[in-house]
Amino acid sequence: MGVSREQTAENRRAIIAAATQLFRERGVDAVGLSELMKHAGFTQGGFYNHFESKAALVSDVLASAIAEGNTEFVRIARAPPVDESTTALRRYINWYLSRAHRDDIDHGCPVAGFAGDAPRLGAGAQSHFAGGLDDQITILAGLIAESGSPAAIGERKTLRERAISLHCQMVGALVLSRSVAQIAPALSNEILENVQRDILASIDGRSNQALKPKEKHYGHDPLRERYRAIEQFFGDQGGVSFASASALGSVLIRNGSRTWSLASPTQRSD
Repeated sequence: MGVSREQTAENRRAIIAAATQLFRERGVDAVGLSELMKHAGFTQGGFYNHFESKAALVSDVLASAIAEGNTEFVRIARAPPVDESTTALRRYINWYLSRAHRDDIDHGCPVAGFAGDAPRLGAGAQSHFAGGLDDQITILAGLIAESGSPAAIGERKTLRERAISLHCQMVGALVLSRSVAQIAPALSNEILENVQRDILASIDGRSNQALKPKEKHYGHDPLRERYRAIEQFFGDQGGVSFASASALGSVLIRNGSRTWSLASPTQRSD
């Protein structure tokens, strides 16, 4: 009696889940197919019924992890605030640089989790990684814009440039904090706390510079439009699968006057 399509799909998801956990914990190169399949509950011979190669599996793992991670980012940013005065940007920073996020390697930020492996991965996996990183920057740029945090006096950075700088600070702090968490936990905590404090102080300092806050009118701003599209896409999908995430690049492309429609991830309108 053959295996049903539903069971085949479930087995494939189990392999991807097992691979994601092992790859995050130990790195892609350190995990062999025999160990991976045993962890998933299958024999090694069954691997090629689902994937052409380990590289194909890694590509699917990255796509799935990026989709789930960015969906979680939007959920956290949009969670009902405990304190109404706390912006979504501040909640996001506090979560990202928390000890809980640092310790949740299996489900934390996929960019931080796979940053060390990314340069050695195949083209497909690298493409998913780069696309996910770019989407995270766009999400963060939207949060900065919504927070009303003004640019520092004399600063000429664009919104995207500010988002890139902030994201690199947070990802770097998270990666370094994790690298010493077991052998030097006090140092690990110190890294998170110092970077978090400096970032929040910078945001508060920018806000204090604006003596009379004014409502911002952005007009036609492609970056904000792209952020809104990403937020709506991830927010509407709920549990986004890696298949739909792989189509995200075509959904969110904007070039000049071209726009996109999220009614169907594969359709665009000019």
